[in-house]
Amino acid sequence: MASSRTFTLLCGLLAATLVGATLSPPAVLILGPEIIKEKLTQKLRDHDALRILHELPLLSAIREEPAGGIPILGSLVNSALNHIIWLKITSANILELQVQPSADDQELIVNIPLDLVAGFNTPLVSSIVEIHMETEAQATIRVEISKKGLILSSCSNSGRSLRISLLKKLSFMANPLANSVMKLLVPALPKLVKTQLCPVIEAAFEDMHEELLRLVKAPISISSDHLEIDLLSSDIKDNTIQLNLGAKLLDSQGKGIKWFNESVASLTIPALDSAPFSLTVRQDVVDAVLADFLPPEEIMVLLDYVLPEMALRLKDSIKRISEKVGPLAICSLKAVCWGLMSFQAADQLKHTQIVKILMQESPKLLLDKGSAKVAQMIVLEIFASNEVRRPFFTLGIEANSEAQFYTKGINLMLNINDISSERIHLLNSEINLFSPEILKDIVTDLLAGILLPNQNGASLCYPSPHFPGLLRDAFVITPVSL
Repeated sequence: MASSRTFTLLCGLLAATLVGATLSPPAVLILGPEIIKEKLTQKLRDHDALRILHELPLLSAIREEPAGGIPILGSLVNSALNHIIWLKITSANILELQVQPSADDQELIVNIPLDLVAGFNTPLVSSIVEIHMETEAQATIRVEISKKGLILSSCSNSGRSLRISLLKKLSFMANPLANSVMKLLVPALPKLVKTQLCPVIEAAFEDMHEELLRLVKAPISISSDHLEIDLLSSDIKDNTIQLNLGAKLLDSQGKGIKWFNESVASLTIPALDSAPFSLTVRQDVVDAVLADFLPPEEIMVLLDYVLPEMALRLKDSIKRISEKVGPLAICSLKAVCWGLMSFQAADQLKHTQIVKILMQESPKLLLDKGSAKVAQMIVLEIFASNEVRRPFFTLGIEANSEAQFYTKGINLMLNINDISSERIHLLNSEINLFSPEILKDIVTDLLAGILLPNQNGASLCYPSPHFPGLLRDAFVITPVSL
């Protein structure tokens, strides 16, 4: 396939709509006709189908039942065949395969066009007589319910698709012989295609099917764990193959963490359009994968050493807070006054001040109108130095970010950017109660400078080693709208 071709991947990290009340598999992989054609064409090459065509025993085939078995005419034809020294395929090509649904949409019809040139040598003509033959093999793919998979239910060659002609005009004496040979090839060639080529087509299809099964069953790594996929059933929809997949999440030791079975919530499968394939995964699988990739964590940073400019901005922000709040007249029993003038509050921040970011739960992926967002609940604490145990103040932050999925090699990557602090809540403060909106800009920049680099840069998942052969071109990863 051309390297410029673009694929659309609706990956397991891009959820589809959950609607309806019918049983739904955790994931659905749809393979369009382009994938079927490419893989079957490659398997025909692997099984040396062209060599089989070159070795078709044309001469022995037309001698078996000459002239349709009519004795008198048959003897005349046999006499003519005695003038042929040899007859064989000199050129063979398999043209682009065509995949189309059957009349009842329950099967796929694969037409395999053949372009052949046969030559025969006779003393009646000084040069080789060449005959051009166009025909096609037709294979039928259907679902085998007992095996959950697909089978090639039939393979044949119809004489209706056969066209035979001479490549160049012959002498008056040679024309009758050439016409006799072409008439004998009309019944002989379809029989040869069925007996010689169809077994190769069946073997190529079996290989293709096994490779597809290895593709969907191979574990997908996610962080330290992996998602194990299994085939639940297969369907044929229009001219596509639909593989309904089960899934379970395993840890690094191979122990099951979570199982995903068929659910009453259904997947709305997007139309394949011009994309050769799509992979759509149910929301509960998406949430589990994202939770495994971005588990709850705690990040601590010495702000002066890592982001010194932000340390100065934070100090200025605290000065503004203190100026708005003013000194407190509340002191403890030990006569230690909590109220600080503006310069005193800001001066509490030392060069060893610490910013601590706690994610108490995994982010949530939200899809809306064709865009993907990540919502996060974050606790941010500011410590005046590395020696104090009580934070200067603690904020609860409801943030969301734009989520971008892209591929790097064969790895699927998640990039989170443009974080915004939608709501900020003051959980506690050693300065006094204040409006946390004063800190919105600096808090957003702290999250962008500390949290996002820690979340980005790692591969969210990578496909099995079998993917590159199937999905070797560019990806466009598109979220499905709710």
